[in-house]
Amino acid sequence: MLKYRLISAFILIPVVIAALFLLPLIGFAITTLVVCMLAAWEWGQLSGFVNRSQRVWLAVLCGLLLSLMLFTLPEYYHSTDIAVVQGSLWLSMFWWLAALVLVLLYPASAAFWRRSKGLRLAFGLMTIVPFFWGMVALRGWHYDTNHYYGAVWLLYVMILVWGADSGAYMFGKLFGKHKLAPKVSPGKTWQGFIGGLFTAAIISWIYGEVVNLEVAPSTLLICSVVAALASVLGDLTESMFKREAGIKDSGNLIPGHGGILDRIDSLTAAVPVFACLMLLVFRTI
Repeated sequence: MLKYRLISAFILIPVVIAALFLLPLIGFAITTLVVCMLAAWEWGQLSGFVNRSQRVWLAVLCGLLLSLMLFTLPEYYHSTDIAVVQGSLWLSMFWWLAALVLVLLYPASAAFWRRSKGLRLAFGLMTIVPFFWGMVALRGWHYDTNHYYGAVWLLYVMILVWGADSGAYMFGKLFGKHKLAPKVSPGKTWQGFIGGLFTAAIISWIYGEVVNLEVAPSTLLICSVVAALASVLGDLTESMFKREAGIKDSGNLIPGHGGILDRIDSLTAAVPVFACLMLLVFRTI
C-alpha cells in the first residue's frame, strides 16, 4: 500500500503544479470542474446512492451546474466582484460553521440528516461548489497583471494544508494522548491538532519571508491559521459522512490513496475559506 501511495504522490504532485502554472485560467477552471464532477460522483455514495447510473447523473448535473455558473460570468472575468463568486465564498463560511456543529454533536446530529438523501446531497453541493469557486477565484487573482500570481497563492494554500496535516501527524505520533473527535475520527488527537496549527503558522512565516506576497504578515497568519482549522474540519466532516455510509474510502480512483474526496477533503474547506478571508473579508486585492 505504501508503494502505491508513493508512486501516486510522485505522479500527482508534478501534475498538480503543472496545472497550476501552465494552464490558462479557463483551462484551469475546466480541469477543476472535472475534479468536482469526480468528487460529486463519490459524494453520491456518501448520500446513499449506491446505483452507479444515479451517481453518474449526479456527476453530470454537478458539471452542468458549474458550467452554467461559469457562463454567467462576463468575458475576461478576473475579479471577485461578481455575485456568483461572492455568494459561493460566503456560502462556504456558513456551511463550514454548520459542519462544525454537526461534527461536534455527532452522532446525535446525524439523526436529522442520515435518512435524507436530499439533505446529504445539499451538504455535498455546499462542499463542492464553493471549493470550485475558491480555486478559480484564487487562480484568477491579479491575472490581468501577472498570470502566475494566483497560482503562487493556490500553491501556498496547498502547501499550508499538506504541511499542517503532516505536522499534525508527527505531533500526534510523538505526543498524542487525548482524542480530538473519537466518535468521528479516532486517530486524531488534540496534540496533533495543535501541532498542525503550529506548523501552519511556521509555514505562513517562512512563505511570507521567501515569497513577496504583498500582504501584511498578521493578515496572512490569521487567514492561514483559520484555513488550517478549516482543513481539519473538512477532513472530519468527510470522515463523519463516510462513517454513516459504512465505507472506509470515498472511492478507488487513486491507487493507495482512495478516492478524489479522500485527497481533497481538507482542501474543500481550506481553499474557499482562505479565499473568502483574503478576498472578501480583508480585501487584500
